Amino acid sequence: MKATRDNHTAPAAWGAMAGGALLGALGALVAFAPAHWLATALAHGSAGHVLLDDARGTVWNGSARLLLTGGPGSTDRAALPGRVDWKITLAPSLPRLQMHVPCCAAQPLAVTLTPGVASAQLQLDAAALQLPAAWLNGLGTPFNTLQLGGSLQIRTQGIGITLAQGRLRVDGEAELTVANAVSSLSTLRPLGSYRLQLTGGDTPRMQLSTLDGALRLQGSGQIVGTRLRFDGAASAAPSYEDALGNLLNIIGRRDGGRSIISMS
Repeated sequence: MKATRDNHTAPAAWGAMAGGALLGALGALVAFAPAHWLATALAHGSAGHVLLDDARGTVWNGSARLLLTGGPGSTDRAALPGRVDWKITLAPSLPRLQMHVPCCAAQPLAVTLTPGVASAQLQLDAAALQLPAAWLNGLGTPFNTLQLGGSLQIRTQGIGITLAQGRLRVDGEAELTVANAVSSLSTLRPLGSYRLQLTGGDTPRMQLSTLDGALRLQGSGQIVGTRLRFDGAASAAPSYEDALGNLLNIIGRRDGGRSIISMS
C-alpha cells in the first residue's frame, strides 16, 4: 500500500513543481518585460506618430527618446532634447504611470489608467510643461512646411479623458500657450503669442485667441464623438499684410485679407 501511495504522489508532486516553475517563469517574464514592448504598443496605438526610440530597461521602469513622426513611411521626425524616464506601478490595482521629462517639466507627469470592457479612462494629475514648438515639425504636414519655432506651454490642474461607445468625454480644463512663435515662411520674428483653451464636458470645446503679435489667430472648435471640428481665421495686423502674405496663403483658404482655417 505504501508503494502505491508513493506512485500516486510522485506525479502529483512533479505536476505541482512544473506548475510552480511555469508560474515563476511567467512572473519573471512580466516583471522583466523589455521596454521595447511598450515602445511597440505606443507606436501601434498612435498610428506611428509617437515613438519611444532607443528604449531601455523594462516596461515597468525604463527610458527612451520621445519622438513625433509623420507616421509610417514618413521621413519627418523630431525628438525632445535628452531622454524621458518612466515608472509604471499598480496603485493599488490601477496602472499608474509617472514620466520624468527633464528637458521640459520640473515635476514628473502622473497618469492613472482605468481600463474597462466597453470604456477606458485616463486621468492626468496637475501638470506644467514647456516644450519646443519645433517638436511639432516631426508630425509632417502641415508643420514640416511651416517649420515652427517658439515655445509651447501646457498647463492643467488635472484632466480626465474617457472613451466610451465611440465618444470622448473630457473632465477638467487645459491650456496651451504658444509663445513667440516663428515660421520659416516669414521673416517677421516673432509672429506673436497665442492661447488655446480646452474646456471639458460631454462635447469638449476649444477656443483659440491671440495674446499679441502681427499675425492674428482666432477660432473655436469642439470634439464630436472622437472627431475634431474647428473653424477659425488668420489675418495680419495693419501694415503687416505684405510681410505675412505668403504665410497666410499656406495656413488656409484665402478670403480677402483673411485665411480661413477649417477642420472636420
